[in-house]
Amino acid sequence: MAAIRQLRRVSALALSLFLCLPFHLLWRLMRRPSPWPHHFLGLAARSVGARVRIEGRPSQGDMFIIANHVSWIDILALGGATGAAFVAHDGIARWPIIGWLAAQNNTLFIARDRRGALGGQIDGLRAAMAGNQPVALFPEGTTSNGRSLLPFKPTLFSVLLPPPRAVMVQPVHIDYGAATAEIAWHGDESAGANAARIFARKGTLPVTLRFLEPFDPARHPDRKAISAEAREKIAASIRAQQPSSAGGPPSI
Repeated sequence: MAAIRQLRRVSALALSLFLCLPFHLLWRLMRRPSPWPHHFLGLAARSVGARVRIEGRPSQGDMFIIANHVSWIDILALGGATGAAFVAHDGIARWPIIGWLAAQNNTLFIARDRRGALGGQIDGLRAAMAGNQPVALFPEGTTSNGRSLLPFKPTLFSVLLPPPRAVMVQPVHIDYGAATAEIAWHGDESAGANAARIFARKGTLPVTLRFLEPFDPARHPDRKAISAEAREKIAASIRAQQPSSAGGPPSI
C-alpha cells in the first residue's frame, strides 16, 4: 500500500506540472507575469496530501514574509497560498528539475558560505522585492523540528533598511499539528528518503498557516531588531499551540 500511495502522489505531482507548465511557458513567451507557478505550488501541495488552512489575515499590501521552516512542504503550502517568491540556498539551483522549477517562481538563490557575497545577495534581494511579488524568507537557514525555533540569521534583513518599496513584514507560523514530528525534515535524512517517506504517508496532512500581526520595519533601528520581533511573534505562536502537558516549555 505504501508503494501505491507513493505512485499515486508522484503521478498527481506530474499531472499538476503537466497542467500548469504549458500555460506558464506561454505567459513567459508573451512577456507577461506568470501566475502559473503559484497555481502549481497549490496543486503540488494537495498532490502530496497537504490540506492548507489559513488563520489570521495576510497583509493586503506588499509583504516580506518571515516563516519557520519544518519541511519542503512549507514551500508548496506557503507559495500556493501567497504566490511568494522564495529565498533559497544556491545548492538547490543545481538540483535536477527542482532547481529549474524553483527558478520559474523567481527564487533568489544565495550562497550561504561564500564570504564577500553578501553585497550581491542584498542587491539581488532588493531587485526581487522591487517587483510586485511577495518575498518569503526562512531565516533559520534550515529546517527544524517544528516545536522549536533555531536562531534567526539576521543578515538578509538588511534589505529592509530601507526597503526598495513600501513593505510590511508579516511573520507566519507554519504548523503541522500532531503530525509535526512525523513531517519534520531535520538531522541526517536525505532529501530522497524524506520525500519517499512523505509520499508513502497514510491520509491527508493538515497544514495551518498562521498569518501573524504584520509590522513596519521602518520603525526598527537595525536588522537585528527586525529579526528579533519576527522571531518572537512566531515563537509566541508556537508556544500558544503547545499542550500544557508537554513536559516543559519548548526551546525557542
